[in-house]
Amino acid sequence: MSCDVVVIGGGIVGTATALALTSQVKDCRVLVVEKEATLAAHQTGNNSGVIHSGLYYRPGSLKAKNCVEGRDALYAFCAEHAIAHEQCGKVVVATSEEELPALAELERRGRANGLKGVERLDAEGICRREPHVQGVAGLLVPETGIVDFVEVVETYARLIKERGGAIRLNCAVMRVERHDQGFVLHTNQGRIETPFIINCAGLQCDRVALMCGSQPHMRIVPFRGEYYTLVEQCRSKVKHLIYPVPDAKFPFLGVHYTRMINGEVEAGPNAVLSFKREGYQRSSFSLRDTLETLTYPGFLSMARRFWRVGLHEYHRSFSKRKFVADLQKLMPDLVAEDIVRGGAGVRAQAVAEDGSLLDDFKILDEPGLIHVLNAPSPAATASLSIGKTIAEKAAAHFALKPV
Repeated sequence: MSCDVVVIGGGIVGTATALALTSQVKDCRVLVVEKEATLAAHQTGNNSGVIHSGLYYRPGSLKAKNCVEGRDALYAFCAEHAIAHEQCGKVVVATSEEELPALAELERRGRANGLKGVERLDAEGICRREPHVQGVAGLLVPETGIVDFVEVVETYARLIKERGGAIRLNCAVMRVERHDQGFVLHTNQGRIETPFIINCAGLQCDRVALMCGSQPHMRIVPFRGEYYTLVEQCRSKVKHLIYPVPDAKFPFLGVHYTRMINGEVEAGPNAVLSFKREGYQRSSFSLRDTLETLTYPGFLSMARRFWRVGLHEYHRSFSKRKFVADLQKLMPDLVAEDIVRGGAGVRAQAVAEDGSLLDDFKILDEPGLIHVLNAPSPAATASLSIGKTIAEKAAAHFALKPV
């Protein structure tokens, strides 16, 4: 089989990229290959479904630009295609005076990123918005929303096919060979010839880059986020999304309460090192994945800096009592009986060779190749904007004809 562009990875970034190619490039035969039996099987299908506002991200960064553009585009896309969603808003809560400078920085970033409805709340204002939450100050962020990103991906896929693209499931890329006319992908379903490859493989993106002969100069280190869910009779306690003020030194947002489009409310997550890249249980283990992580100098450097945080997260993973205690910092009247164990997701944390955590989006382009090497949250929110950006890069670097 031959095609013009192969997109490796059937998550939300891969399908959004393929969708953009079908509309931005003339007569482009695009093929999405996904090793799983369904699209959105990993990061996309195991997140909380939050449409992020753009509050957290450094103004001028790719995250900030793509989140704001992508958020508005996603709301419009959901409305156009009758995808259930809700712009429910978020309340960020400072629980101590020490967190007020960080809260002020969030407010500054939000306004710099163009958020219109950000409102500073005092303790009474928090109580009016969220009667069960206690804090000394907060921010109301009305642009935040919720959606089922699997349904979004399924809609992307339908449109890709309607526009002449193709999607091949259960298609694992085993080896990539470069030749004069481009590449041969050796898959478990046979050979695929293409002049151009776009790598959107998420948890496997560094391995795919190496398979293509590229040097990503980073490694994916998987972190599992484990959630509890509120029992049905307690869901009404949460009116918006409720978040703590994040620690700027760590890339995770801390335990929080997330309303979901199906009516459930998640509480969490913690963030623990996963011993398998696609391991959603505490018992999940892959010898290859574990050895790659534990022998990677970048991970060892990172671990030396964050080992205390890691121990805290593992304690919370195995102790419901500790998990409840951390949730009670936002909602003091929560008790252990109010929550039950929920699902988990695995985050593809990109770690540089010096141990630094890649925070912004990272896209590497080489002759015939584009590698999306870091697409953390808010990648799902920003997917339409990211897909458009990658398609534009492809048109320029691959000399494709724009529509």
